[in-house]
Amino acid sequence: MNPESLDQLTIALTPASQGLLAAAIVIMIFAIALGLRPEHFSFLRTDPKLFWGGLAAQLIGLPAMTLGLVTILEPHPSIALGMIVVAACPGGNVSNFMTWSARGDTAYSVSLTAGSSVVAAIWTPAAILFWSQLYPPTAALLDAIHFNRVAFIIQTTFMLAAPLALGMVGAKFFPAAAEKFRKPLALFGAAMLAVVVINGVWRLATELFPAWALILIPVMLHNGAAFALGALSGRLLGASAPRRRTLAFEVGIQNAGLAIVLLLAQLKGLSGAAAIAAVWGVWHFFSGGVMIALYRYIDSRKRS
Repeated sequence: MNPESLDQLTIALTPASQGLLAAAIVIMIFAIALGLRPEHFSFLRTDPKLFWGGLAAQLIGLPAMTLGLVTILEPHPSIALGMIVVAACPGGNVSNFMTWSARGDTAYSVSLTAGSSVVAAIWTPAAILFWSQLYPPTAALLDAIHFNRVAFIIQTTFMLAAPLALGMVGAKFFPAAAEKFRKPLALFGAAMLAVVVINGVWRLATELFPAWALILIPVMLHNGAAFALGALSGRLLGASAPRRRTLAFEVGIQNAGLAIVLLLAQLKGLSGAAAIAAVWGVWHFFSGGVMIALYRYIDSRKRS
């Protein structure tokens, strides 16, 4: 594939598919909110420096590092946009499991995931626009597709904030029902998302496959840099070793599902950007597994 043509490909979705994408992310955000509890924000009270420092590393440090990375690598605009959108999204629950597996501080991980999920309702759409405007090629790409920035802010904020607020209200007043329906709703939303995304990407598989190196290499470098940033942030914050591991996963594991939804439903379905988010969502399971194995190896060496 001619690299420049990657920026021209779009994953065209029918109105029904766009509706399913929006419904999928609303259900998933609602399910996340159903699981939020006051104790998940305990670090805000017991160690505010660690709480806000960890959020800053993820919500500000990661997009800033991404901007520097795309400036150095100079990927094609749609690739750069995908990297910026992924970096602007909050962490996902996968980071909690990986933190636990790597013997990090799981309570701290849950606290950061909860905090980033709440803040993301307002922060994510604004961050995507802010950081993409700072990189001229992505700013020009958004202009070329006649992207309505005001509509994006309003629609995305509502799509994230409404289910988050409803879920938190439900968790507070109906805790038993919230716990009962949280996991089934999360799985249902994820299944809806997978069906629509796989169908859309499959239709462009023959065009995207020749460009695999253009997609995979930036994902690998970006994800590796994100893990390093998280670990370095932990050292700068004076965190203990388990909490440095937590920060590595919280910054290195992002909600690629949300990135895909925003790219397909709100950002014109640019295939290069959507492919970055999709590959990131697969790659971080592999890279996270490598990190877990590395941390466990370090622990075994210390015990021997």
